[in-house]
Amino acid sequence: MFVIIGFIVVVLAILVGFTLAGGDVFLLLQWSEFIIIVGAAVGSVLIAAPPALLKKLFGAIPKAIKPDHYTKQDYLELLKSFNDLFLVAQRDGLLAIEKHVENPDESDILNINEKFIRNEKAKSLFADTMKVMLSGGVPPHELENLIDTEIETFEIESKPVASTLSKVGDAMPGLGIVAAVLGIIVTMASINEGAEAVGHHVAAALVGTFLGVLLSYGFINPLATNIEHGLENEIRYLETIKACIVAFAKGNPPIIAVEIARRTIFSDERPTFTELENYMRGKTE
Repeated sequence: MFVIIGFIVVVLAILVGFTLAGGDVFLLLQWSEFIIIVGAAVGSVLIAAPPALLKKLFGAIPKAIKPDHYTKQDYLELLKSFNDLFLVAQRDGLLAIEKHVENPDESDILNINEKFIRNEKAKSLFADTMKVMLSGGVPPHELENLIDTEIETFEIESKPVASTLSKVGDAMPGLGIVAAVLGIIVTMASINEGAEAVGHHVAAALVGTFLGVLLSYGFINPLATNIEHGLENEIRYLETIKACIVAFAKGNPPIIAVEIARRTIFSDERPTFTELENYMRGKTE
């Protein structure tokens, strides 16, 4: 939502400021310049990015425009579900939670956590790690290394999405210059048409430079930064899951395991100890 609002603010600021300066907004509607810049940018992405990265890139942009951030409530639900599951394991043994691990979607403990169930990456990380734990013979530090490897792999394969978009943003001023130079070529070819025609062509060429800089610093680079923040939040969610599993694997009681996990959450979304305790007891206030 804020991304869309930000886009609108950028556009309004440009148009209002240009109008107040006495400019004609219709002079900015130089579609030939726009086609050159955007078309060249899209082509450069197709050259630079393999198909798998393109798929992730086109999937990340809608998520950035309509983000689904993890809230305090999401983390409360996550920690409570893990606490309840580990309590069953503590009381009845690890094999008692096998059905929950094998089919998280059908688990009456885990499926109440909607954000967790919808997150295939987080769900598979938890389920696969718990399956390894259930198999036995894996010390906690090896389990931690196993999770770290998966999170690191996820981070490495996800980072090129934002960096690719950022590189496109960095290239936009240059593509704007390309469009402007082409506009100057058209201008020089029309120099015998009179001052008015030459002025029109020069204005169109300058719009190319303007569009390149605006698209770079007003839209594409901020969007790339937004995607980076989204990745950081996703990794933090996975780190919280890791902390809870490893703490329980080390023999800590469920309440201690979720407390250790709680402290890995970013401060803006982190529930207090009292909030978590009350939530696990079923208190809403």
